[in-house]
Amino acid sequence: MAQRRQPSVQDTKFRGQPAVRLSCGPVTATFLPGHGLTGVSLRYGRAEFLAIPGGLDALRAGRTAGLPLLAPWANRLSRWHYRVGRTRVDLTGLPLGTDDNGLPIHGLLCGRPAWTITGRRTSATTAGLDARVDVDDPAFPFPHTLVVRAEVDEGGLTVTTTLHATGRRAVPAAFGWHPYLRLPGTPRGEWTLHLPARRHVALDDRGIPSGGSKDEPAQADEVRRRTFDDLYRIRRSRDWAITSAPGYGIRMSAGPGYDYAQVWVPAGRTFLALEPMTVATDALVRGDARMVAPGESFAARFRLALTAPQPSRGGH
Repeated sequence: MAQRRQPSVQDTKFRGQPAVRLSCGPVTATFLPGHGLTGVSLRYGRAEFLAIPGGLDALRAGRTAGLPLLAPWANRLSRWHYRVGRTRVDLTGLPLGTDDNGLPIHGLLCGRPAWTITGRRTSATTAGLDARVDVDDPAFPFPHTLVVRAEVDEGGLTVTTTLHATGRRAVPAAFGWHPYLRLPGTPRGEWTLHLPARRHVALDDRGIPSGGSKDEPAQADEVRRRTFDDLYRIRRSRDWAITSAPGYGIRMSAGPGYDYAQVWVPAGRTFLALEPMTVATDALVRGDARMVAPGESFAARFRLALTAPQPSRGGH
């Protein structure tokens, strides 16, 4: 009988870059502190569940791939300025990523080497790391610290993100994560997309909420040729998933702190995204982001649970 490996946290390399790998039983997760603390691998045995379109060059250029944190705002803004209380922020001329419509998107931290690993831990059933980054930028002049705790167990990865308001201003909590998910062994069109009962937020042609919304029932259908770039308000059920006939699956569970999810299924690609978000797209501009008072904290948690086909047992 094979000896069970103990949970571990190891310094390693990923495509030549310094990385930290968390391992517990069949599950391993690898993060790059020097590239935005991006998750670049999530495996169950040999099966890889993250996609990295564009490779590390995409991360260096500030684009998203793998498992990136979108902060201090998730998704796009409708304008190049916003106001929080008495503070007006002008983004004009700042080095921000933009979408196809030229709108600022995905915040400030994608690919940035500002993260510090502050803790590593193992127990009998988990392996984890803590990392932090301090944020105070002309594009977001609301001083705060983000602390990420990533932890693997034998079933998947749990990520907790905590915002500590460290200055004299209240801080909008508008972050999210953007997991690029894949299932091994079958084309994306044959994957089944499982969506819970939810409230569909109407978006305009720029992907900005337009004011309407409607309830939709739970559904589970093959992706086939369908595409999504849709925003949903999370209701009672908080589980979103993809599965395949061979028995692979990944379930994104949006835990406390995440009230919205974006589903992105772009045309002609081999991945899709199930994105937990604390607030709806464009909350900074609308002025309805949740606020964290000076000296206070806010935490949000999500989990990626993995399944894989069990090897058949020979013999009699």
